[in-house]
Amino acid sequence: MNSTQEQLKEKLQQALVAAFGTDYAGTDPLLVTASNPKFGDYQANVALSLAKRLGQQPRAIAQQIVDKLDVSEICKAPEVAGPGFINLKLKTEYLQAQLSAIQADPRLGIGKTKTPKREIVDFSSPNIAKEMHVGHLRSTIIGDCIARILEFRGHDVLRLNHVGDWGTQFGMLIAYLREVYPQALTTANALDIGDLVTFYRQAKARFDADEAFQQAARQEVVRLQAGAEDTLHAWKLLVEQSRREFQVIYDLLDVRLTERGESFYNPLLPKVVEDLEKAGLLVEDQGAKVVFLQGFTNKQGQPLPLIVQKSDGGYNYATTDLAAIRYRIQQDRAQRIIYVTDAGQANHFAAVFQVARRAGWVGDDVELVHVPFGLVLGEDGKKFKTRTGETVRLRDLLDEAIARARTDLEMRLQAEGRQETEQFKAHVAKVVGISAVKYADLSQNRTSDYVFSYDKMLSLKGNTAPYMLYAYVRTQGISREGNIDYEQLGADAKILLQEDTELTLAKHLLQLEQVIADIEQDLMPHRLCEYLYQLSDKFNQFYENCPVLKSEEPVRTSRLVLCHLTAKTLKLGLSLLGIEVLERM
Repeated sequence: MNSTQEQLKEKLQQALVAAFGTDYAGTDPLLVTASNPKFGDYQANVALSLAKRLGQQPRAIAQQIVDKLDVSEICKAPEVAGPGFINLKLKTEYLQAQLSAIQADPRLGIGKTKTPKREIVDFSSPNIAKEMHVGHLRSTIIGDCIARILEFRGHDVLRLNHVGDWGTQFGMLIAYLREVYPQALTTANALDIGDLVTFYRQAKARFDADEAFQQAARQEVVRLQAGAEDTLHAWKLLVEQSRREFQVIYDLLDVRLTERGESFYNPLLPKVVEDLEKAGLLVEDQGAKVVFLQGFTNKQGQPLPLIVQKSDGGYNYATTDLAAIRYRIQQDRAQRIIYVTDAGQANHFAAVFQVARRAGWVGDDVELVHVPFGLVLGEDGKKFKTRTGETVRLRDLLDEAIARARTDLEMRLQAEGRQETEQFKAHVAKVVGISAVKYADLSQNRTSDYVFSYDKMLSLKGNTAPYMLYAYVRTQGISREGNIDYEQLGADAKILLQEDTELTLAKHLLQLEQVIADIEQDLMPHRLCEYLYQLSDKFNQFYENCPVLKSEEPVRTSRLVLCHLTAKTLKLGLSLLGIEVLERM
């Protein structure tokens, strides 16, 4: 079913046509949630935007729209207020009927999209032979959340992990290991990821300082690209070792990905260069093959080049990204490709997207979207690092969050005099720790930097995962205390909304569909966090003001249904963020 907001929008559009003619079909009624409940629940501001076009006062326009507006099944009589706002207040009977309609539905009445698309979400993307660090956290969490929401809406989503598994770093590493630890290039599991990282650093230092070693490393890259058996075998072992370590983190975060690294596109790179040449876009500049970009200039005002093939014949990230776009459109049949990377790559993607479009690879039915995000900062406001100045390993960060959640839990259990099993404590600590890290990230507007603070993210108060989880636990506590199975309340259980906090909660429960529809378009997961935080808040106010188990029938059953709907909404919303709920904490 359409959300309340969508239904009202349609009714307003019909009224606009009835009042002013078919020229106004499709006009956006500028319908928003009312900022102050005393003005109603929704407000349409279209009259103010039409004043110039119609040559009339906004209030007069608003009145003509209201005269043609039939929302009697949904709202009380609309009111024209202020300079020309149309205020709409939902009927209690409408709210009761809507809640009754969704209570038996696992999707809470949220329909799937009428226009499912083939969507690719490109996220996480660590580099082989390096450990995942805090910088990969945002891409992984934001990308997973976007993929979950698109899948829930019914899109065909391919989750791609574009890992850095090709190029000069492998030449360096293989050449170095041949000298210092040849066994690692022939035997599986000879190294762990920490050793691999150490050897990589040593190889890089040697590469920067030793010209003969540079030559040896480049020779290994040539051998790798030519498919030399021993080099290829060594490369596969190194990739497999990193992949296993990445999988530990993905399992911990409950993230699914299909790996398709840079190596996958390597055979396609010469064709990219050939086709850009055929399209007349390629220019030779200082021995390199480049495409000069439109709208990108240097300080002298000259167009900037996108290098597609270096003067030594090698390729770079841009070439791989162009090959990937073309493959994803032609072979994967993608209609929208979403790249979740840090904001620093905005210019790179703008350039690559431009060249792909100018080459004719991107049809009008294909959307290329860069989803940028800000930095993770330490509490000193600088880039988040360890005390020794190292980049924080993602594995360490997650382990620390779980350990702190465990300490908090044990202190709480001791204060309450509760005894719990080791299994219970381990499970709760893991769910709370991982959820706290995910939620702290997703609850920020992704374009902003945010300060990483274990204390804040693990707090039971405020806009945090533990606060949401606790609200859910409270709903389950009511069912345990009253020995009630929410599922047995029945689809025909009558809902009665009499108190203000019941009405406020009911209205909020019906807004989830609109929130999800908005994120499907703008890819801003913090909107869902804000919705769930407000839901938890409104539920807690309802819980404090409206006795549930001690009420008389039929009010008791009605309030139990509200508790159940809140629980289902929290569970669904948190699952779209990649967060598991707990029955007890």
